[in-house]
Amino acid sequence: MSSEVPVPRTAVPLGLTDPVEKARAELKAALAAIEVKANVPRRIERASDDFVHRARAFAKSNPLGATAAVLAGAAAVGAIVWSIVRSYTR
Repeated sequence: MSSEVPVPRTAVPLGLTDPVEKARAELKAALAAIEVKANVPRRIERASDDFVHRARAFAKSNPLGATAAVLAGAAAVGAIVWSIVRSYTR
């Protein structure tokens, strides 16, 4: 019984002897790596999901700190909007 280790999409499996199959596997791995790096919407989605997960865990463990962070963020956004409107109206 052989235990095959799964190969990631961006890697070329070992043991390919046929040059055509090896070239195809390398091309497939290169295209997969480009897709992983160049797919900005997916990267943003993963980063935002990670941030939401960490924020929820922080809010669950420290509700007072999470409330203070939300209030500080709202105050910062309000100050930025106020300064933009004030500089526009002058």
